[in-house]
Amino acid sequence: MTLSEIAKELGLSKSTVSRALSGKGRISKETRELVRNFIKEREQAEKERKIDKISTHNIGVVLPEDIYYGGGNFFHNCLLGICEAASMFGYNVLITTGKEHNISELQSLVENRRVDGIVLTRSLENDKALQYLTDIHFPTALTGSCRYDEVIQVDTDNEGAAERMTSMLIARGFHKFAFFVKNMNFIVDKNRYDGFCKALLKSGLSVQNQLIYTGPVKMEFLDSIIENLITQKVRCVICGDDEICTMIMSKLQSEGYQIPKDIAIASLYNSPSLGCYSPAVTAVNVAAAQMGNIACKQLIHKLLNREYETRIIVDYDILFRKSTN
Repeated sequence: MTLSEIAKELGLSKSTVSRALSGKGRISKETRELVRNFIKEREQAEKERKIDKISTHNIGVVLPEDIYYGGGNFFHNCLLGICEAASMFGYNVLITTGKEHNISELQSLVENRRVDGIVLTRSLENDKALQYLTDIHFPTALTGSCRYDEVIQVDTDNEGAAERMTSMLIARGFHKFAFFVKNMNFIVDKNRYDGFCKALLKSGLSVQNQLIYTGPVKMEFLDSIIENLITQKVRCVICGDDEICTMIMSKLQSEGYQIPKDIAIASLYNSPSLGCYSPAVTAVNVAAAQMGNIACKQLIHKLLNREYETRIIVDYDILFRKSTN
């Protein structure tokens, strides 16, 4: 700003502003501080305006590390939805891997100003990535749920879906279950477990009487798992996702067990392969691509200073098929 512009803004003479800045001549301490503070504020505002104008037109997407070792159908579809939304607004997508205890790759994207916003595709208990992003108030969206109000959250009612499916299976005469989820530190798995337990309690069944597996299902342990299912007279297996379901079902059939005659099976996440099995598998169907698309759109709306929603629940369907007849 020129001396004339500063003088006009503050209602002072040009010579008074000049003396305040140079420190020469008779001028009060209050006037000197007034002029200097005014200039500092304007300079800071100008810096912020320049930063706001810098846009990479990149959206960062954090995919879980474990999708490279198994299925990941949900995350692949979610990514397709994100890419479609980003393309509509002229944004590119940069993909990185999220680890539970190491967020250095995410930090590199943010701190090197390579992205304007981040989409996380999984939420964890005590999530380091979410904690970091909210601490620095970085624009963030999540396909899932969390406790941070400033994070855009797009989820489905996983707890409600698990409760509803379990209740419907109980109504069909199943009372002895085995329940499998990968990791209770995953919010989605915790919600599914809570829904399963709610359905049992509402039906007067004991949770302690069921088999609960809350860790990764490894190929080398499948023989003992299947033996335990049969020994404990489990009538229905509920799997947290399609990957677990595929492993359990394939092993049961390879051992000669008939589904659902000997044991029924269902999945709390559907993928195209589950409908192609013989028999086709009962599953909760969630539009993962839609979730990713909505999360990315709302994030870009926020970046563009448009109206956006911070909390959206996407509906689900329960597809009852021959695996639980």
